[in-house]
Amino acid sequence: MEEHDVLLRAYAKAQDRCSRLLAEQAAEIVRLRAAVIVRDTALSMVRGERSVLCVGQPDATSGLTRRLVEIAGGRFLHHRADDGALEAGLRAADMVICQTGCLSHDAYWRVQDHCRRTGKPCVMVGIGGTGPESAEAVEGPDPADRAHPIHIVRREG
Repeated sequence: MEEHDVLLRAYAKAQDRCSRLLAEQAAEIVRLRAAVIVRDTALSMVRGERSVLCVGQPDATSGLTRRLVEIAGGRFLHHRADDGALEAGLRAADMVICQTGCLSHDAYWRVQDHCRRTGKPCVMVGIGGTGPESAEAVEGPDPADRAHPIHIVRREG
């Protein structure tokens, strides 16, 4: 019986260690995703792409995004994606940041389709899981699509 208790304690310590490591890894993934968004935005600004369209409902995140874009010397555009003017906003922007949880399915697909057709950099930010499968670059079968992937990033709600 004593041996069983020792094994259970060792197992509990191993579980605690694994849980801690997974939490640290998830936090690092979130930091790295943010770094990719900042890097892509900065690269767009350097290439002379000066306007960034944020599609979705205004919230604290869009306020931070506005400040980052303006610090980088860009022009921040915002669109709620609730009317027919979305296409004009997409055409006017040089880069798109899309809050996927705030859009209709139609607007979501219109944004993705526009970015793929035009090769415009696009970051899709959603609310969801924190695992590595939560962030992915969406690429079409055409090698030209791979030049400007659409990044999907999910954040915890």
